[in-house]
Amino acid sequence: MRYKRHLLLPQIDIAGQQLLLDASVLVIGTGGLGSPVLMYLAGAGIGKLLLYDDDTVEISNLQRQVLFDSNVMGQSKAKIAAQRLRALNADCEVIAVASRLEGELLREAVAKVDLVIDCSDNFSTRFAVNMACVEKHKTLVSGAVIRMEGQVSVFSGHQPEKPCYQCLYQPDTYNDESCTSSGVLGPVVGVVGSILATEAIKLITGVGDSLEGRLLLFDAQAMRFNELKLKKDMHCPVCGIES
Repeated sequence: MRYKRHLLLPQIDIAGQQLLLDASVLVIGTGGLGSPVLMYLAGAGIGKLLLYDDDTVEISNLQRQVLFDSNVMGQSKAKIAAQRLRALNADCEVIAVASRLEGELLREAVAKVDLVIDCSDNFSTRFAVNMACVEKHKTLVSGAVIRMEGQVSVFSGHQPEKPCYQCLYQPDTYNDESCTSSGVLGPVVGVVGSILATEAIKLITGVGDSLEGRLLLFDAQAMRFNELKLKKDMHCPVCGIES
């Protein structure tokens, strides 16, 4: 009964739901993007959710980070997120780690799962996650939001001819902008987070076309979606064939 609405979809049915129940997903970050991603994946019946976040809940988070409320100020986001997700779906195994995911720990975490979703808020983490996904041949679903704009794409870590995240952005040409300094409209992270969760479910079940090779751009002010085609950088230091 829990998954009845999925089972009614011919694209998913029992076989697709079983794929979700058997899947393991790493979600990096439990904040604005991570909150809706984790809630929808737990609700969808993902068998194992591995989440990392070393941050604690602040009052300014509550404008958009829907996993948290005023009663958990100062507490670990990872631990509170785990409690909320287990309450939502006790059949979903939730492993929450209240530490920064980097170095060998990052590579080990990526290697253990079927799919990686990057909900971090800085380029240094995104580049490191991308490198780990390419190294371990894992598909990466990546999203970002700032002000009233967002973007989502999918990067295959196991197809040499496809672009990776660093084919799109170069470390020496982008400075980190954060919601702390630039602001963000709360519902925009919900829209982008929902798209991230949708792409994850599609990838796991094999339904439809993913955003691999495409960058989906969302402009909330104009209420418009645009799409850019992505090309592989043959000289990319992470995945380039001629690097």
